[in-house]
Amino acid sequence: MQKSRRTTLADVAEAAGTTVPTVSKVLSGRSDVSAETRTRVMSIVAELGYRGRSGRDAATRGAQSPFVDLVLSGVEGTWANRALSGVEHAAEEAGVDVVVSVARPPDDAWLTRLLARRLRGAVLALVDTTGEQLATLAAARVPIVLLDPVSQPPSTVASVGAANWAGGRAAAEHLLSLGHRHFAVLAGRRTHLYSQARIDGFRSAVTQAGHELPDERIAHTDWQRASSAEQATQLLRGTPGPTAVFACSDTMALGVYDAAAALGLRIPEDVSVVGFDDSPEAQWVTPALTTVHQPIAEMGSAALRMLLRISAEPPHVEPSQVAPREELATRLVVRGSTAAPRTATA
Repeated sequence: MQKSRRTTLADVAEAAGTTVPTVSKVLSGRSDVSAETRTRVMSIVAELGYRGRSGRDAATRGAQSPFVDLVLSGVEGTWANRALSGVEHAAEEAGVDVVVSVARPPDDAWLTRLLARRLRGAVLALVDTTGEQLATLAAARVPIVLLDPVSQPPSTVASVGAANWAGGRAAAEHLLSLGHRHFAVLAGRRTHLYSQARIDGFRSAVTQAGHELPDERIAHTDWQRASSAEQATQLLRGTPGPTAVFACSDTMALGVYDAAAALGLRIPEDVSVVGFDDSPEAQWVTPALTTVHQPIAEMGSAALRMLLRISAEPPHVEPSQVAPREELATRLVVRGSTAAPRTATA
C-alpha cells in the first residue's frame, strides 16, 4: 500500500497563491506580510493540515529557551491574577520565566508575537482560539496548552480545565436540599464551553429531582456585573419569581445582588444566590456568597507543568494522536447567601 505524501511548504504556498518564503514568514511570526496574505496562509495551513518538519531544528527550536508564554484573554479581575499566580509558581519551580501577552480578538497580533519568539511553548488562558490559529501553531511546532478552553478543542490540543458540570450540579443539589423548587440561572455566552457545562450540571440535578428549569429561566450575559444585573432583574420579576438564582460566575452573582437590592428583595430571605469561582469578592459582600470553588491557581500550575512535559517530547506528534486532558475538581463553599425559601413547596 502506497504511503500518502506529506504536505509540504510548497503545497501550502501553491494553494495560497504565494511563495514558500512568504509561508515561512507567516509561520515564524514575521511582520513583513500583509494581513490578507497571513489570513489566507493560515486558512490553507488548517485546510491541508500542514505540520512543520520534525527534524533537529524543530526539536531544539524552543527546548533550550528559558521562556514560556502565558496568553490571557484579559488582565482585569481576579481570575487572571490567580491563573498567572499558578503559572508563575510552577514556572519558578521548573526554572523558567513567563512572558505575559493579551489576546484581543479579532486581532491576531498575539499569535504573531508568539510565533516570533523562541519559546518552549505557551499556555492560552480563556483565549477563544480559531481552528486556523491552532493549525498555525501546530504547523510552527509551538507546543500549547489551553487553560479553561472557551470552546471544545480538537483532540490533538492539550487542555486543563475544571469540573464545571459537577460544580453546576453541586450548586443545584445544595439548593434542592434547602427546599427550593423555583430556579433561575444567569449564564455566560451561549458559545462558551464552561458556561454550558455549568448549566447542564445544574439542570441535571433539577430534572432528576422531578422539577423543571425552563429555557426562559436561563439568561445569557457577557460575564459583566452591569449586564448581569439587567438580566437578573428580568429573571427576578418572573411569575412565579425564582426563590434561588445560580450565577455561572461570582461577578455575575454580584449583579444578582444589585438587582435584588433594586427590587427590594433580601438575600437570602427572599432569594438565595449561588456563584461560581470562589473569588475574593465572594467573601467581601454581605451576606457572603455561597459559591462553587474553582481551583484557578492550581489549574494554572497544572497547565504549565503539562506544557513543559509536552515541550520535552520529541516533536513527532501526529494530528491523530490524542493530546492530554486534565480536569481539576470543584467544590461547593456554603456561606450566607443561601437559605431555605420562606415557603417551601413540595
